[in-house]
Amino acid sequence: MADIQPFEVRWADEDVNRVLDQVRAYPWPVEPEAPDGWNYGCDGAYLRALCDHWTSAYDWRAAVADLNRFPQHTARVEDFDIHFLHVVGEAGGRRPLLVTHGWPGSHYEFWGAIEKLAFPSRFGGDPADAFDLVVPSLPGFGFSSKPRRPIGQRTTARLFNTLMTEVLGYTTYLAQGGDWGAMVTSWLGRDHGRSARAIHLNMLGFRPHDGVQTDEERAWAARQEAAAGMMGAYLRLQVSKPQSIAWMGAGNPVGQAAWIVERFHDWSDLSRKSLDEVYGKDRLLTNVMIYVMTGSFTTGAWYYRGLIEEGGLAFEAGERCETPTAFANFPGEPLYSAPPRSFAERAYNVTRWSDMPRGGHFAAMEEPDLFVDEVRAWGREAG
Repeated sequence: MADIQPFEVRWADEDVNRVLDQVRAYPWPVEPEAPDGWNYGCDGAYLRALCDHWTSAYDWRAAVADLNRFPQHTARVEDFDIHFLHVVGEAGGRRPLLVTHGWPGSHYEFWGAIEKLAFPSRFGGDPADAFDLVVPSLPGFGFSSKPRRPIGQRTTARLFNTLMTEVLGYTTYLAQGGDWGAMVTSWLGRDHGRSARAIHLNMLGFRPHDGVQTDEERAWAARQEAAAGMMGAYLRLQVSKPQSIAWMGAGNPVGQAAWIVERFHDWSDLSRKSLDEVYGKDRLLTNVMIYVMTGSFTTGAWYYRGLIEEGGLAFEAGERCETPTAFANFPGEPLYSAPPRSFAERAYNVTRWSDMPRGGHFAAMEEPDLFVDEVRAWGREAG
């Protein structure tokens, strides 16, 4: 049994002040004159307002207190110190759920859902829907230790399965994830289905070996290619030369914030609300600060290269993830839109498909109540 250590977020005044001084001293570059600066990257007016808030109104001590709101720990798994929340709710140890974040998010993405999933009766729900929540930081992200070289999602799935079974002692568990968390969760289903007995995704990562087959699938692939052409440059860089962005981001908290917040703008459902109305500057900054204060901007970018070094997305002929798989299709997902179900079913054993009314890439952070309702409903089916 690995040694589980209690953990608490602690940011020293001098370290935070150094970051804030760097923000204040940022040498703002020239910006294009355009009606919508987001077309060129992170909008300059928004970034300036975010930095003004960062240095004058953002209460980082309150953010640290909030990050310490739930019980958290570290445990040594292979060569990593894995950081994780462990919230034993009304399920009392009987209904474990592993929830995994992606990039450029963090374990903080789930803050609006954790208590509702663990203690439903506090919010007028049924105690029978309660889970024991395990919410780790990916290796190389946040408060987990950093790899010496890029690792990917299949390795992470092995580490997290060990965390759940050998460290925490759960015989079986449910698993949920989006973005890279969806890939980790997919590999949990593919490689560790005896333990991860059912999985839930809000992004579909695996690809069938035979590619697109129908007119509907070809039309979807064409839309994906067009979206990637406009919004996928970050992916091509981080999957091929991730250290290039690391050199530019080091010691540059404004640059890191711009790179991260641009994804939140581009990937979120802003059809009804503005970026600030969906998240608020404080929540965006807390997520950014997790990267800045832990040095995760570099190793978070490495995680993309890890995908390639571990073999990519597609299966060999005759292979798929046979673990029962639920998928929640949040319609405001502009870059990684859901494929036709026929495509997904050649890569996954799809047992539940939910078309959600709104929400985008960061489902749990954008629409925590919809996310909670969907996960509870899936949990009832999964048992």
